[in-house]
Amino acid sequence: MAEENSSLNIWPEIEKAEKENRRELVLQGSAVDKKVQSSGGLHARLYSLSLLNYLEISQCPSLHEIHENIRHLSHLQSLILCRNKLTAVPKSIGDLKAIKVLDLSVNQLQALPEEICALSELNTLNVSCNSITALPDGLSKCVKLASINVSKNALSRLPDDLWCSNLELLSSIIASENAIEELSSEVHNLPALKVLDLSSNKLQELPSELADCSKLKETNFKGNKLKDKRLEKMVNGCQTKSVLDYLRAGGRGKGKGKQQDGELSERLDCGRNISKKKSGAKQKGKKEEEEVDELNRMVVRVLHVSKAPTAVTVKVSAGVKDVRPYIVCCIVKGMNLRRGNALKRFLVAQTKLHDEICAKRTTATIATHDLGLLKAPLLYDTRPRDTLKIVPLGRKEMRAVELLELLQQEAEELRKHKKRQNVSGLHKYLQLLDGKDLYPCLVDAEDHVVSFPPITNSERTKIKRSTQELFLEVTSSTSLQICKDVMDALIIKMAELNKLTFDVKEDVGSDEETDVTSVPPAEDPASPELTVVQVKVVDVDGNLKVVYPSKTDLMSDVSNLTVIR
Repeated sequence: MAEENSSLNIWPEIEKAEKENRRELVLQGSAVDKKVQSSGGLHARLYSLSLLNYLEISQCPSLHEIHENIRHLSHLQSLILCRNKLTAVPKSIGDLKAIKVLDLSVNQLQALPEEICALSELNTLNVSCNSITALPDGLSKCVKLASINVSKNALSRLPDDLWCSNLELLSSIIASENAIEELSSEVHNLPALKVLDLSSNKLQELPSELADCSKLKETNFKGNKLKDKRLEKMVNGCQTKSVLDYLRAGGRGKGKGKQQDGELSERLDCGRNISKKKSGAKQKGKKEEEEVDELNRMVVRVLHVSKAPTAVTVKVSAGVKDVRPYIVCCIVKGMNLRRGNALKRFLVAQTKLHDEICAKRTTATIATHDLGLLKAPLLYDTRPRDTLKIVPLGRKEMRAVELLELLQQEAEELRKHKKRQNVSGLHKYLQLLDGKDLYPCLVDAEDHVVSFPPITNSERTKIKRSTQELFLEVTSSTSLQICKDVMDALIIKMAELNKLTFDVKEDVGSDEETDVTSVPPAEDPASPELTVVQVKVVDVDGNLKVVYPSKTDLMSDVSNLTVIR
């Protein structure tokens, strides 16, 4: 292995970090992966960079292990080892006493060493998208832990000491898409808990003690088959306050029975007649369950290209292969952005997807366009960095290099303002274009650049409240599958938001930039159903590269989502 030989073929990135006494080192992408493959691992000299406080090694599928010598990097505060193929973490990681951020997401881990519990300075732990079956006992020793993400693993339970009062800073627990069967009643011991996501698990009940979490603002229990169907309706409607009120009131005569407010009782009981005979109550309960299932149903209808003669096709030039090769697109109809905060909720959801599944835009980037403002046909192409021009969101037209310089300057000013030693993760995606002479872009029929991934899309096609049909685009330099996964997640989120907008019936909002009265008023839809129109991506000769959604896409196990093909 490379660790056994520290003198031969030293990697230039490591040599530069040695000479310049660097505090930060990022090893990322296919070029680094080739070195890992040819060296049989990471170069041994990496572990002698004792001054490092930030180390990121990501997007290297040939990286299967980290040597125990990582213990020598004793000043590390952030260790990012995401999107590799790690199968194990060395026990020596417990010697990194200064670690505050540990990201092991999107690997092939089945377990974590108990030594992780010795990281007393640990603030953020992300082990999402692995195959971990159990978390180590002892996490309560990480008394500064504020955020933990264990989503998309194989957990059947969360450790008992995760609910320990010692974790007085723990504010966010993300444990979606596991097989967790129970939420501990000790959850109320976490005084700082603000976000709790246990969606798509195997919960059947929620403890009434959850209502004692005084700072809890955001919960997600969707995708669990709860026994209490009225509670399940609230859960699937993203109604955190209603859920907590219901649990506080004891639900249907269960739990703590804290209900004291007559008005609250009336609202939660919804006119339930408790004096009916048992047989009548049973029938009503069955009917109510059927009604709840129907009310919660989210429908996404897929319209095939063959049935949509006006469907948009995207051509891809050969040049993108060496820059940012992967793209999937589709059209969504039926999204109501006119009502209340619908547009704001959609933009916030897009930002959250960028932060989470897109890993701060480093693995994939979403762009949304007003289809009515797009001039087809579209071309996914590359342009020289010095000549590519775009009208970025919220800015005037400028050259791409000028925009990047401006964003890098803003990132540096933010770093200094926050008194950080390295640039925020928010701006990590800027590094993806380092050293490239050609930049990727989506161009319309009039040769206007409407998207410049992963940086921005254009003000020309910006969505507004008046937008009635959306063109969605996801690009990546990593893989086609991550594009599809992100698009799946985006459409499912749109279905949820559209259902919420339909149920809440907020007033029609006013658009700050576009007078919605200047366009024909759109009637509110009779249902929250979304229609997704397939978009073909072809090469310049017309050969099909990908169509989305295909039969294998949108295969979600979300319990209240129906996809009609």
